[in-house]
Amino acid sequence: MWKKRRVLCLGKHNPGVKHRLGFTWLGSSYVEKDLRVLVDNKLNMSEQYAAAPKEANGILGCISKGITSRDKEVIIPLYSALVRPHLEYCVQFWSLLYKKVMDRLEKVQRRATKMIKGLQSLPYEERLRKLGLFSLEKRSLRGDLIAMFQYLKDGYREDGDSLFARSQMEKMRDNGYK
Repeated sequence: MWKKRRVLCLGKHNPGVKHRLGFTWLGSSYVEKDLRVLVDNKLNMSEQYAAAPKEANGILGCISKGITSRDKEVIIPLYSALVRPHLEYCVQFWSLLYKKVMDRLEKVQRRATKMIKGLQSLPYEERLRKLGLFSLEKRSLRGDLIAMFQYLKDGYREDGDSLFARSQMEKMRDNGYK
């Protein structure tokens, strides 16, 4: 019954003490998955950084092998529905702090846009423009800005007051949320 339960040992100096639940000894682990996000014993997201593009690349490979059409109308909806969610899932939590991580994630999207007939020889930015897509970095920034605006606009009243302070200036162009 308790076989699925493990203890995540946090910190460098944690001796990995054995724990018990009732009469059952619980196993210890240095990496755990919670809500599909991998966290290691140093609260580092390096496992997640490696897993997200690997999983997305696998799905993109299945699309590439299983779908003969290379039309934009076929590939883009499949990419958007099946691949991109793996690249963006909980991105606010594990935050793209490192350029190499962003490059790994962006590489998957580069590969997906190269699959489309007639766009293979174009530079990445031009492919994105022709397809009406944004880079993952821009999508992440947009999500952060939307969340911040919702905090400021009373969408999350309790949390927003402790996170941000509104400008007290009377004369604002457009709105008072700057």
